[in-house]
Amino acid sequence: MFRCSAGCCEDSQATMQQVHQCIERCHAPLAQAQALVTSELEKFQDRLARCTMHCNDKAKDSIDAGSKELQVKRQLETCVTKCVDDHMNLIPSMTKKMKESLSSIQK
Repeated sequence: MFRCSAGCCEDSQATMQQVHQCIERCHAPLAQAQALVTSELEKFQDRLARCTMHCNDKAKDSIDAGSKELQVKRQLETCVTKCVDDHMNLIPSMTKKMKESLSSIQK
C-alpha cells in the first residue's frame, strides 16, 4: 500500500486530484480488509454478549423464583463459562473464514 501510494506521488504529470484518487485506490484493499476484520470481530462480540445476557436473565429469573444467592452465582458462573468455552471453539473457524475472505481481497 505504501509503495503504491509513493508511486502515485512520483507521477509529475498527474494533477493533485489524480494523485489523490491514485492513493485512494492504493488504500482500498487495506480499508476493505480492516472493515472485514472489524465486522467479524463485532459479530463475535455480539454473539458472546447475547450469550452472557441470556445467562444474566436466567440468573435473575432464578433469584425471582426464590433460589438461594450462592446457587444462582454458581449457575451464572457455569453458564458464562459455557458461553466462553463455546465461543473459544468458534475462533478457529472464524479465523479460517477471515483468512479466506482476506485472501480474496485484491492487492
